[in-house]
Amino acid sequence: MSEAAREVNRSRIRVKAMLIAPNPEGTAHAVSVSGPSLENPEGFHRLIGGSVELGETHRECIIREVDEELCARIDDLRFLGVVENIFRYEGELGHEIVFVWTGLLDPPPALEGATMTEIDGTVLPVVWRRFGGGEDVVPLYPARAEDLFTAEAPGR
Repeated sequence: MSEAAREVNRSRIRVKAMLIAPNPEGTAHAVSVSGPSLENPEGFHRLIGGSVELGETHRECIIREVDEELCARIDDLRFLGVVENIFRYEGELGHEIVFVWTGLLDPPPALEGATMTEIDGTVLPVVWRRFGGGEDVVPLYPARAEDLFTAEAPGR
């Protein structure tokens, strides 16, 4: 993770909009890959999205973030719900209120070698994560966000 990303001010509650972007089969969804941290030595996955800006709705935010980070648009955009994410990153307490959306990315990330670019210029890998993760998969943040999607789609 870049030095700029490590210097994020976590002293306040942040408002985010993030996307669960399933593949057409509904078996996996696109996530960014973050490197090792004190709490997650093997790294972790994070939903695509970011901070809501002053005067911006959370819907406008997720559309903007996907365009900026992936140069993509979202088809069939639907709001799923809100997740409160209280976490530690490099020992520092963080707190987010996350508006979770779902929709299909157009174009979808490649099966291998896909990346996204954050506002500070940091390039992160993007991978397809199976729903439910699996035993040997790194954690997904925000925690419990995937539950909103699977609750909407029984049998997954």
